[in-house]
Amino acid sequence: MVITILLSHLVSDFLLQNDSLARWKSRQLKGVLVHGLIVLVVTWLFSLTRDPRWWPWALFIGLTHMLIDAVPLWLGRRVPLQGQGTFALARLLVDQAAHVSIILMALVASGYLEASSLPVDLYFALHSNRSLAFALGYVFITMPAWILVEFMAFGLVNGSAPDFSQATNKYVGILERGLITTFVVTGQLTLAPVVALPRLVLEGPQVMGSRRATLYVAELLASVMIAIVTGLALRWV
Repeated sequence: MVITILLSHLVSDFLLQNDSLARWKSRQLKGVLVHGLIVLVVTWLFSLTRDPRWWPWALFIGLTHMLIDAVPLWLGRRVPLQGQGTFALARLLVDQAAHVSIILMALVASGYLEASSLPVDLYFALHSNRSLAFALGYVFITMPAWILVEFMAFGLVNGSAPDFSQATNKYVGILERGLITTFVVTGQLTLAPVVALPRLVLEGPQVMGSRRATLYVAELLASVMIAIVTGLALRWV
């Protein structure tokens, strides 16, 4: 159940949240409610595969997800929430920490985790459900990792929030991270850097002479780093 619910979070909060929905929920409460309803339904559907009686906790996660996402919308109408890129990155990390904390709280309250041994229980859940652990890792390196890469690169290097409408190589990056993660999992770590070479050869000469060169390199390095760390984590479990 533990990995299943964490997986449902990645699917509902990242894979099923496109740019238009993200913009909508940042402007209107209706967008927050629609996104929260998606989270609720996906969490419930995933929980059905493990425990059909878990629906009250799926409802709890969905409702609290709406509440957490509504807070910045409410605050934004009263105090300025704009800042440098590091502020946008911090907002993303705090938002995800809040959502994951609620999920862990629900799993503890429903008896699937023990608060006193949370790290050990999480490791045991990953180790005893390796197929789900791999699914969690490979889903993470798709859209969740892409969003994290953009926030990291723009925030720490460019000093601004990411402009997803101008983002390129989203799917190329996903493919690269998938290959790198697979190489690391299979013990072929030395092949990981080779994956990025075709893009560097084809795009490098054009990008390196532009103002976007530093940002491009930062995005690439962050993407490779996330893929390697994910691969090592999957080998560990």
